[in-house]
Amino acid sequence: MFDKYLYALGKGVRSIRDALDDQRHDGPPDPAKAKDITPAKTSPVTPTALVRPYQAESSGMSSEPLPRSSAEIGKHPLIMGIVNVTPDSFSDGGRFFDLDKAVAHALQLAADGADILDVGGESTRPGFDPVDGKEEISRVIPVISRIFRQSPVPVSIDTMKAETAAAALAAGATIINDVWGFQFDRDMARVAADGQVQCILMHNREMDDPAIDIFEDVRAFLARSIDIALGAGVRQENIILDPGIGFGKTNVQSLEMVRRLGDLKQAFGLPVLL
Repeated sequence: MFDKYLYALGKGVRSIRDALDDQRHDGPPDPAKAKDITPAKTSPVTPTALVRPYQAESSGMSSEPLPRSSAEIGKHPLIMGIVNVTPDSFSDGGRFFDLDKAVAHALQLAADGADILDVGGESTRPGFDPVDGKEEISRVIPVISRIFRQSPVPVSIDTMKAETAAAALAAGATIINDVWGFQFDRDMARVAADGQVQCILMHNREMDDPAIDIFEDVRAFLARSIDIALGAGVRQENIILDPGIGFGKTNVQSLEMVRRLGDLKQAFGLPVLL
């Protein structure tokens, strides 16, 4: 059941990696070992999604960045390590708000086996305080730039804003992770297309509604997101989907989407991030 999924987590990479290894060799993973799994994102029909190297222009980078590796979706599950450069994220708010701590955390996640490092500068927990693009950029760009110089692990930028995404790609990120699936800032699709990078399109709602068919709502939302991406010139093989567990959903609806991850993959033929 774990094939072709990505897993996003803030800590405990080794325990997740161990659980996945157990599943491959000895049957289902031990739930007691598999800590901190949050909803996974899928990528497209093509099993291999290439993360392209960032070509630094005359931006004043003194040190030579390490070559980018590719995120090969389909051969085995990939693990995404979460780096929250925020004072108020729900799981680790403030722990890595300092630049040095954030970079050290990212490098530790990579050392523990993370396949992707996801850097975000704005909390999306319930009741979060929005930040403008300038503030968000000031939080994430120094972190991404240093990770880019010190680790070959691909970096994704977790943002809803096109200006932040563009700045992050210029700093070395090779994946855009948009929690509103290109439906909050329509310029996001153009930035992803121009950069020829992978993008993660997540389902979201402003508030939950226990009465709706949540699978159909997720399916329709992501269909619109895919249309926006393809219409802007994003290549299908660069699209990854995220059902958005815990975002605009009741607990029952979130569990329903976890149960129907296979149906979501079948509906679109794309990779899924959880």
